[in-house]
Formats: sequence, structure tokens, C-alpha cells
Amino acid sequence: MTMSFAISLLKTKINDKKGEVLMINRVVLVGRLTRDPELRYTPNGVAVANFGIAVNRPFTNQRGEREADFFNCVVWRKQAENVANYLKKGSLAGIDGRLQSRRYENQEGRQVTVVEVQAESVQFLEPRSVTASRGSDPQMSPPMDQWEGSQGYSSGQSSGQSSGQSADLSNDPFADAGKTIDISDDDLPF
Repeated sequence: MTMSFAISLLKTKINDKKGEVLMINRVVLVGRLTRDPELRYTPNGVAVANFGIAVNRPFTNQRGEREADFFNCVVWRKQAENVANYLKKGSLAGIDGRLQSRRYENQEGRQVTVVEVQAESVQFLEPRSVTASRGSDPQMSPPMDQWEGSQGYSSGQSSGQSSGQSADLSNDPFADAGKTIDISDDDLPF
């Protein structure tokens, strides 16, 4: 494939029907809520929830400390009500959405620009029992025995198990029974 052919193919793929270049605005975050969601309703009765999320950086600073980035998020309609009802400060959540900026004039008459994540999908990444057991200390890590046999949790999904029941790991192909799993870099798809 020649370079000019590759470039023309790329141009064909990123142009829409009108010939305009398509642009991408996509955000995917996994982190913990920094405050309880605030649920409000517009004058037309549409639910909107605002919350903050902290996402750890994948590296440490020069002092060996892990830093985090903080983002303000907005979610609308039924998901806003679900977020307000089931998540609270410290809950682990996955956000899929886009960045949106807006401007307003503050009380001092200055223009302020705000950039927020408009969440199109919010996934609940831990069961309610873990969030509830954290109590008033959102920094406390969930006990690992509560995660044994979990198959993931998201909004609107049920784990099929009630709290306190042990999971059947006999059918789990990824259960290692405490043994070390040796995986070479050649086995990884990336």
C-alpha cells in the first residue's frame, strides 16, 4: 500500500456525506465519586444529576505518590435518577460520554468557562453491599471476599445472587484457586 493511497483511504473514511471532516469527542473514565450526586429537575421535568469523579493517574510522581485527576460529570433522564439513587461518594463507576464546554457570567461579572463530562452511560462497578459497607469512610477499600465470584455490576443489572451467598466458582474458567498464573507477553493480544 502506498502512502498516498493510505492517505486518500483515510480521508474517505473520516469525511461524512457532505465532505466535512468528522471529529471525535469521546471520554471513557473509571473512578470514584468525589461527592454524592445532586439530582435536580428542569422546568420541563427532565432529571439531571451532577457529580464529581476522581481518576487515579497510572503513574506516581517523583515522591512515589499517586495523583488523581478530578472531573465534573452531568447525566440526564432515567440514568440521572439511577445515579442519584444508587451511587454515593466513594462509589466506583465507569463513565462513557463526551466533553462539553459552556460559558456563563459569575456574580463578579466575569466570564467563566466550564468543561464537563456529559455522561451518556454510567456503569455501576461495584455492588450496593460494598458501597453500603464503606459507610461514612469512602476511602476505605472494599473487603476482597465480597468480590469473590462477582461477575461485574452495572446499572440495571442484577448479579443473580443475594448478599451473603457464596458464588459457585466451579464453572469459572478464570478461577485460579490461589495458584499463580504464568502468562507470557506473547500470549497477550496487545
